[in-house]
Amino acid sequence: MATRNNVTRLLDARNIPYQAFPLPPEKRGALETARMLGVSPDIVFKTIVVQPANRGKPILALIPAELQADLKKIARAVGEKKVTLPTQREAERLTGLQAGGISPLALLHRGFQVLIDETAQLFDEIHISGGERGLNIRLPVAALAELCAARFADISS
Repeated sequence: MATRNNVTRLLDARNIPYQAFPLPPEKRGALETARMLGVSPDIVFKTIVVQPANRGKPILALIPAELQADLKKIARAVGEKKVTLPTQREAERLTGLQAGGISPLALLHRGFQVLIDETAQLFDEIHISGGERGLNIRLPVAALAELCAARFADISS
């Protein structure tokens, strides 16, 4: 698998330091990715697509591999009464990306709100999807948050 795509070109163009980790292109969870990379699951973040009850633009919630998205906390963080998890097929339709390859960096300028679990601030760098199955990216947390206009919040349990 090539490690060059729109996400890596964006990072290169913005002079953001990162490391790309090509993996077999099968869909896998964040825990399995952490195991394959030999890193702590605390620094591997998965992207969860969340739909506001008012059917506004979906929210991208980045949470650590071992934790679950807390829908009540996410709703509070974005000022909604309720949010729901779409099916995998709906998440793919909403983002235009395959599950296992959904990345906020591949969805810049598409109107998604991005929330990053506040635990990310404990680390200089975290791993996220590189915008396609089989590509993982490690990059500075501050750069990720700035690029995505993301907010940090307590969104997992």
